[in-house]
Amino acid sequence: MGGKNKQRTKGNVRPSSSGRAAELLAKEQGTVPGFIGFGSSPNDLGYVPAIQGAEEIDSLVDADFRMVLRKLSKRDVTTKLKAMQEFGTMCKERETEIVKGVLPYWPRIYCKISIDHDRRVREATQQAFEQLILKVKKHLAPHLKNLMGYWLIAQCDIYSPAASAAKEAFEKAFPPSKQPEALVFCKDEILNVLQDHLLKETADTLSDPQTVPEEEREAKFFRILTCSLLALKKLLCMLPSNENSCLEEKLKLLLSQSKFWKYSKHKTPQVRSAFFELISAFCQHIPESMKTEASRVCPAVLLSIDDSDAVVCPALWEASLHVLATVEDCWSHVNMKKGVLPKLWTVLREGGRGLATVIYPNILPFISKLPHGIAEPNLDYSRMLFTSIIQGLLTERAMASHSECSAIISAFMECLRFTILQNTGEEKEQIKIQEMLINDQLIPLIDTVIKEPKLQNGSLFYEVAKTLNFWKTRAETSSGDGTALTCQRMLLNFWDGLSDTCVVHVDVMDANEKSLAAVSCLLQVLQNPENQTNLTKRKAAKIRFAEEGEAESNTEHEKWVDVQNSSEPATLLHGQHLSPLKNEPLEDLVCKLAELSIVYTNEQRSDRHLKFLSALLSNFASSRVFQVLLENRSNIQEAVKYENPAIQFLYENLIDWLKEDQRKETDFLVDMLYSVLHCCSISTERENILSDLTKMDLRWNILLQIIQKACSSAEKHSLVSAWLKGDVLGEKLVTLADDLCNTSLKTTVAAAESFHSERWTLLSLVLSQLIKNESLIGETYVKRIIDKLQAALSRAKDLSEAGNTEPSVSFICDIASNFFSSVKGCLLMPSSEDLLFTIFQLCAQSQDATRLSDFLVNKLKHTWLCGLTSLVHQFGDMHKESTFLQRSAFWVKNQLQSSTLEVTSLQVLISAVSDLLTKLLEADYVSACILNDYIEHLTPSEPEWEKMRESLSSEWLKKPLLEGRLSMNSEISGTDPKLCVMGKLPSHLCTATLLSRMVLQILEKGVVFENHEVERNKTENIIAEQLYALQWIEELTNPPSLLLEFLQKLQEMNISCDKLSALSNIPCLLQILFDRSKECGRLWALTMAKFIETKNIATCDVKALFNTAERFFPLTEGNLHTLQNLSPFLLEEDKEELIIQCTAKLMTCSETELSNTDGAFGYLAILNPCLNGGSIDYGELMSGILKIIISWRNDYEDSFLFSCNLKEASPQLLGFNIEMIRFVSLLLKNPLSLVDNEWDFVMCSMLAWLETTSESQAVFPVELIQVFACVSCDLTAALSAYFQTATPEITEKLPANLMTEWKDFFSEGIHGLLLPLLVKITRKEKDAPETSFQNSVLKSLGEALTYISKDQLLNHKLPAKFVAGQKTNLPDKLQTLLNTLSPLLLFRARPVQVAVYHMLKKLMSELPKFDTEDLKSYGDEEEELSLSPPAALMTVLDAQEDLLENILECIPVGEFAVVQPPSEEFSLVLGYLLMWKLILTFFKAASSQLRALYSQYLRRTKNLNKLLYHLFRLMPENPAFPGSTIELSNKDVKTYFTEELDLDIKDTSAVPSQIPHLACSVYCMTLKDLPAMVRLWWNSCEKRVFNIVDKFTSKYVSNLLSSQEISSVQTSTQLFNGMMVKARSATREVIATYSVDDIFIELIIQLPQNYPLGSITVESGKRVGVAVQQWRNWMLQLNTYLTHQNGSIMEGLALWKNNVDKRFEGVEDCMICFSVIHGSNYSLPKKACRTCKKKFHSACLYKWFTSSNKSTCPLCRETFF
Repeated sequence: MGGKNKQRTKGNVRPSSSGRAAELLAKEQGTVPGFIGFGSSPNDLGYVPAIQGAEEIDSLVDADFRMVLRKLSKRDVTTKLKAMQEFGTMCKERETEIVKGVLPYWPRIYCKISIDHDRRVREATQQAFEQLILKVKKHLAPHLKNLMGYWLIAQCDIYSPAASAAKEAFEKAFPPSKQPEALVFCKDEILNVLQDHLLKETADTLSDPQTVPEEEREAKFFRILTCSLLALKKLLCMLPSNENSCLEEKLKLLLSQSKFWKYSKHKTPQVRSAFFELISAFCQHIPESMKTEASRVCPAVLLSIDDSDAVVCPALWEASLHVLATVEDCWSHVNMKKGVLPKLWTVLREGGRGLATVIYPNILPFISKLPHGIAEPNLDYSRMLFTSIIQGLLTERAMASHSECSAIISAFMECLRFTILQNTGEEKEQIKIQEMLINDQLIPLIDTVIKEPKLQNGSLFYEVAKTLNFWKTRAETSSGDGTALTCQRMLLNFWDGLSDTCVVHVDVMDANEKSLAAVSCLLQVLQNPENQTNLTKRKAAKIRFAEEGEAESNTEHEKWVDVQNSSEPATLLHGQHLSPLKNEPLEDLVCKLAELSIVYTNEQRSDRHLKFLSALLSNFASSRVFQVLLENRSNIQEAVKYENPAIQFLYENLIDWLKEDQRKETDFLVDMLYSVLHCCSISTERENILSDLTKMDLRWNILLQIIQKACSSAEKHSLVSAWLKGDVLGEKLVTLADDLCNTSLKTTVAAAESFHSERWTLLSLVLSQLIKNESLIGETYVKRIIDKLQAALSRAKDLSEAGNTEPSVSFICDIASNFFSSVKGCLLMPSSEDLLFTIFQLCAQSQDATRLSDFLVNKLKHTWLCGLTSLVHQFGDMHKESTFLQRSAFWVKNQLQSSTLEVTSLQVLISAVSDLLTKLLEADYVSACILNDYIEHLTPSEPEWEKMRESLSSEWLKKPLLEGRLSMNSEISGTDPKLCVMGKLPSHLCTATLLSRMVLQILEKGVVFENHEVERNKTENIIAEQLYALQWIEELTNPPSLLLEFLQKLQEMNISCDKLSALSNIPCLLQILFDRSKECGRLWALTMAKFIETKNIATCDVKALFNTAERFFPLTEGNLHTLQNLSPFLLEEDKEELIIQCTAKLMTCSETELSNTDGAFGYLAILNPCLNGGSIDYGELMSGILKIIISWRNDYEDSFLFSCNLKEASPQLLGFNIEMIRFVSLLLKNPLSLVDNEWDFVMCSMLAWLETTSESQAVFPVELIQVFACVSCDLTAALSAYFQTATPEITEKLPANLMTEWKDFFSEGIHGLLLPLLVKITRKEKDAPETSFQNSVLKSLGEALTYISKDQLLNHKLPAKFVAGQKTNLPDKLQTLLNTLSPLLLFRARPVQVAVYHMLKKLMSELPKFDTEDLKSYGDEEEELSLSPPAALMTVLDAQEDLLENILECIPVGEFAVVQPPSEEFSLVLGYLLMWKLILTFFKAASSQLRALYSQYLRRTKNLNKLLYHLFRLMPENPAFPGSTIELSNKDVKTYFTEELDLDIKDTSAVPSQIPHLACSVYCMTLKDLPAMVRLWWNSCEKRVFNIVDKFTSKYVSNLLSSQEISSVQTSTQLFNGMMVKARSATREVIATYSVDDIFIELIIQLPQNYPLGSITVESGKRVGVAVQQWRNWMLQLNTYLTHQNGSIMEGLALWKNNVDKRFEGVEDCMICFSVIHGSNYSLPKKACRTCKKKFHSACLYKWFTSSNKSTCPLCRETFF
């Protein structure tokens, strides 16, 4: 097994050798009789019975159970845990007989493992035991006595889950009635186990000291002690009472042991706690034994009362009380004065040490048990008791906890009452104690509580009030024992002391506010002590959520009760003012304090005393108190005398205080006002007072507070209700609303503070607050205030500066939302509707229009939704339509048709209308007719729709005209591209979108209208208009950014064609589209075709629209366009019928009918799409049509636009010729059926139409001329493609001389026209952006030019073009061509760039030969030779580099820059990459020597470095080819490197991915053709770029290039004389074997993983006849050639072989580079030193001289001449 402590190997499921041995023994049972298993202690005999010859018992244990039982004896916790869980599972699953076999061995295992140190093991043991019990049931009985002791201990486990599991097992084994019997049966065994644990066992006997750490041993021992004590208690409690005497005898041994009594002082709290719990149980069940052992019990318990442990305290105090109750003479066994009381005083002084809630409830029972004689002298004892309690209350820990304070105060008052009861009487000692308790304890305590804020919220005041009530009751009842006299004396003492204390706190100038509040609170509690019960009930209240039905009714009640937090005491209602004061002393005290307060208020202007007075009046409002206040007035002269002192006080004092401007707090003054009102008996009196106050110029917040307090309680509202509904307040509030709305809109932001939000709060309150479903103020005034708010909002809309309106609009929103939410049926008022309409207008306009902040917009939206909810409820309640819907619909319609909306504005408008519709749809009680009317108001009439459609730009026509989906022969207006550069959305788009959104909501909801068919038809019309609008955008060649943003928003709003058509009635919608297409044609026809295509409508359903083709004749524009767009969806037989009909009609056409819609133009326009898409071969029919066209050519020549200028051509003739050209193009699908004269017609017509195109360049902007130019170029391209791809078999079938004529005449003629035409167009227009008219013409023109041959390019007839100072070796014609075409790579039109690239690519292979001829002119003296690629290309490249640097410099290398077409950046990047493809093609075509010179030039100019940096910005991080799947293996995944780049001019589907694909293509070419230069650049890069390049190249390019390189070696046809080369693709190796004479050399070239970035390694194979030094030189040379030459491995090997050959020919090495042939310029050593005669390469010498700064020979060090 290895080392003892080694980790078992992961995954090794084979058991250890000991386990295998045990398993073997288990299987071969009986072979080793008497085998004893190994336990953990010498006394444990293990799990297998150690009985000789007990095979019959042994065989009862199942092998699996044996294995589990064996595992249970292991030390490892995890093993035991898993084994016990497995044991439980087996007990549950196995048969009863098998499980019974385990029972004899279970007790020993259970007794050991149930007290295991690990709590999880103990829990699992009890759970497994439960399963065993359930299985064996009564068969457990014989083993009970062995189990029960430990089972009881387990039930008292300090780990709760284990104890619970043990209890559950016990309950499963015995029903409750049988449990005591079971314990009686086993009681002796239980006691033995428990006494052993308590008296005999130690930490070392319970656990093995050698294997278990000391800490763990002690923890286990203390736990078992605790559990044993608790188990003994449990046994006592559960045994029947008749067993107690028997048990008492057995426990004598335990109780006689000193060790047992020492547990009261044990260091572990759990042991002490369990001990005291056991003592309590002893006192209850075996009191006689406790009396016997009193001398041990009493000190053990009573002398421990100062134990401060939280675990011990509850059990200790319970035990103390039990001992005091059980042992009558307990004080004879302990010294109370020296032993117990000092400890008690200490505990009390320290506030219970954080355990007040546990200790203090036991104080009264404890002191009540103290005998009279012991607690002498009584006065000192009592003083010490109460002083200690008060000291404990004032400790920081006690004051920090409310519950502890309450416990201490309760204990104080309980003990106080108890002591007074004990000392009732007239004796001198008793009177002293009574006076001491009141004057020295209670009154000072009250004084302390008043001073200390932390204690003011305690229960003392309520306890005092209860005590006073008790004394008062006793004082009034004479019992004859002196109690009444004592209580009267106590009350007199108390009131005297309390009065003095209160006066001390009030009669101070700088009185403490909190103390005054405490005094007020005390007096209130003394007046109404029963409120404590309300308080406690409120605290204990549970929370529950209202049911939905209750919610509304509750909200009104809530608002009624709690509008604003009042500062008055929450527990007292004014109703209690009416009750008389409970006793004279309290009334006298209140009057005294009120008198003091008014004096300080009047003389010293003390606000604190005024607040205190307010609080007194709130609780004790009476005429007597107000009379006392008036007696102290300073101003005796009275203007008016009132009978009611409260009113007199109001006018003399309170109004003056209310008028004080500098006073910030007025809340308490308003409370005083209500106290005054309460003393007024007549309603008119109260109303007059309030009206007077309203007319006075009081601050608004006073008015607000009066109304808030009225709303907070029904009683207060009843006092002011008449005033609230009255005119005085109503007019005041209307004036307030007017002032606020007029002044706030004019103020600036800086003056926002002047708004006084309390004014707005006041308005909001009077509008929103309902009392018993009635408004707070008069209805008339509510309407007038709402009118003012609406007018203000209307003006806010028109203000120019956003900041000015913010506060006012915000406040109005708050008021309106509260009003809408609170007042039911509020929108029945016209003024409320106006307000809601204004808010809707603000919500439905964008922030640019309203100039409101985000905050205000959110507030307005919230208000709008509140109003909307109220409006919808109104529909449900009143069954009456609101005018709001109609007004809002007309306003929205006007907004839509005004054409002033941007995307954001439209989105905001749709959002507002959508919210409205959502609310209407959500409300079940809103009828469908309301929805119907609302949509009816919004929907435009047919003339309005028509007008909006006409306003759409006709720019869309170009795309379908060019693609042949529509044919026109009339003037086209409104196609100016400038019309499509829009700032606002067309009204048609806005209207259709909004209505579509509404339709979607209604269809999704599934609303059923009364007249369903009619409404459904309206819905389909709206969807048709939306499809029309979307088709308009789709047909635009390059939609402006506004429309693209609009489409994106449509997706966000979930308004898509798919969703609309999915919810619509498809047959009905299709019929509408078909009817409109037949009527109007054009865009409706395209919309219909798109709908049929996207919904995959069956051809039979399409046929059902018209039944027969006759319905389309005579042809109109609508019929023609409908047929053109339906043709792809027609059945072949219908198509054939249509073709035959049209062909027949063609034969009857006269000259005037040729260009008519219902003539040859129309019939050809139908024939072309039908013939183009059909699967049937119509060869003969087409031949017949061609004959008809040839006959027209002969008869009506003027109708053919041959070789003319189209400036004067009519649209009818243009349309006719376009359709003829399209038909001729179709003939090329099956051209073998054409005869000689037909070919002549086709070829001559094509050339003639092309000449017309060439001559009409000036009028290309005209749409139909554009189409004419495009189709004529397309016809040319089709013919060129046909003849270029014609195989010899096809050529044989063509008429004789046709190919010759094509090559010699027609092809020359075509390109003689097209090449100059391209130059002319591009010269005239410096740019041809994607949006311009030329782009379509350039596509067709470029496509045709790609078929131009190299010879035609070289023999061009372009005007000469040369650049001054341009260095060139090229002939003039070729230079002119390069100078003309190269700049066009900068042209901003992709078709031109790609066409020019294709043309120049054909020339690149021709260019290097002109430099080769000139190579000889370069001398050998020059420093480092370099040669520029063609100057025309490099000039353009330099221009492109500068522009590209500006675009890409801000993007880090390695981060992918997305270049989106069409854009200027796209054109620039495309041109740049195409230019590099040309340069690399040119480079590849050059010889090795030229390549060295060109690469030197690129290195010097750093062009290549710039390219590589740009490429790593243009190549994507993951160059996966679009459409390639991830499921394929890495080798099969298509990337931009593996797939060929297709630069098609016409097919623009791949244009978005063309830049990244092109960048990857250029990078691959660069690595392939310039590996050395890329390697040089890579090594010079910074670390980050270095890593990016390495990772990317290794991952995507290296494998591809390596395999290509290996493949090129394998397939190479290059032969070397004396050298053989072969490749191994699997190992990426190339092996070259060189042999000459007796010399044999083998070289192994290894390609790196990141080829070609990494260095190629050259290793030596076999070598014969070569010196080691020479061999190393050659290896180094080959390595140098492969690393530093820009070419393939074969080229490097050829160079190396040449070098070795020269060496053998006798040419000496250059002594600088040790090579015969120079590594970069391939020259031989020619420069000889005159001294040592050694020869060197010129380039090597130059480098030597420049780097060493010397001109001496490298060998002999003589001056080199």
